[in-house]
Amino acid sequence: MRVLVTTLSGHGHLFPLVTTAWALRSAGHEVLFATAGDMTAVKTTGLHSYNVAPGLDMGKLVGENVGEAFRSSTSGRGFGDNPGGDLRDHPAFRLFNGLAEGMVDGLVGLARDWRPDVVVYEAMNLIGLLAARAAGAGSVSHAIGVSHNKQIMAVFGAMQIDIFRRHGLDELPEPDVYLDVAPPSMKPEPDGWSMRYVPYNGGGQLPGWLTGRPERPRITVTLGTVAPMMAGIGPVERIAAAAAKIDAEFVVAMGSNVDTSSLRDLPDNVRLVGYVPLGPLLASSTAVVHHGGAGTTLTALDAGVPQIVVPQGADGPVNAAAVAAAGCGLNVTDEELDARLVERLLTDGSLRSSAARIRAEMRAMPSPAEVADRLAKNFGGQNS
Repeated sequence: MRVLVTTLSGHGHLFPLVTTAWALRSAGHEVLFATAGDMTAVKTTGLHSYNVAPGLDMGKLVGENVGEAFRSSTSGRGFGDNPGGDLRDHPAFRLFNGLAEGMVDGLVGLARDWRPDVVVYEAMNLIGLLAARAAGAGSVSHAIGVSHNKQIMAVFGAMQIDIFRRHGLDELPEPDVYLDVAPPSMKPEPDGWSMRYVPYNGGGQLPGWLTGRPERPRITVTLGTVAPMMAGIGPVERIAAAAAKIDAEFVVAMGSNVDTSSLRDLPDNVRLVGYVPLGPLLASSTAVVHHGGAGTTLTALDAGVPQIVVPQGADGPVNAAAVAAAGCGLNVTDEELDARLVERLLTDGSLRSSAARIRAEMRAMPSPAEVADRLAKNFGGQNS
């Protein structure tokens, strides 16, 4: 079976599909990852990849729109919400529609040439439906967070409907399959097929301090790859100021491009590090404080650790609310983040038991390998 996997090239969009692609490749299927912009992250996955828009200036689109999109979502103006105005005025529209416009012709052309049996597309990258139609292939919408896949489709479909009309469709077709990675208890019912979320946060060498058991509780603090550039590192500064009062080790994991010059004279129990693979780091942690990114949220759920989520924009508020409703974490503002709340992560047994329960739920969900087998039974041989 030939499988075309397509996502946006941002880590938060690309990484959740990597283990699914690995499962398909390990089962003997041909897999091609199609994206655009900075191809560095996909090149390190060990999967074959194709740049569908070599001239796409993703940096310009991101630079012009992501900051405003973050601020809008933080203030309650969500991706699908533009009261009293045209959706086209929303920064999220300009960003995601611009990416879709830049990628669609190359993606559709690749699908016609390569003739996949099935196209697996990240839920926000709806032009994967056009690629599937062009190739006469099956279509699979792959969720990347706890949000409803179908709701995401409605929001981003409204953003991209003109693209679909130019390709002969007045409305978006339904995908053949929805893949839902949300733990069962965090939604009334799954969107389509449930699949266990197996974290992939990039490869990398583990530092020596991470391979042993910590001498006291370890609390990971991270803001992901985008939020610090858009909203600053205020939550990290608040944690650093409170850390000396807490009997725990703090690991502040920040990307190499993040300005950490404000973190001076850190207490002895705070370790400031650059990039560390998040899965192993959270597996060694007692708790985590983070920004609410979908990948970070699901990796924390997979690790079974209590969370403090300080939403920094984009889908952070949605993920934070879901974590709080599940009882495995706290949804707080920057100003509410203090030593008392962090202590609660270490002492509140209900948070820990809920986190363990959700981890068990996730481990019981069908694995990517099982889903790969099911996809092959449904779509194998359509174009082969």
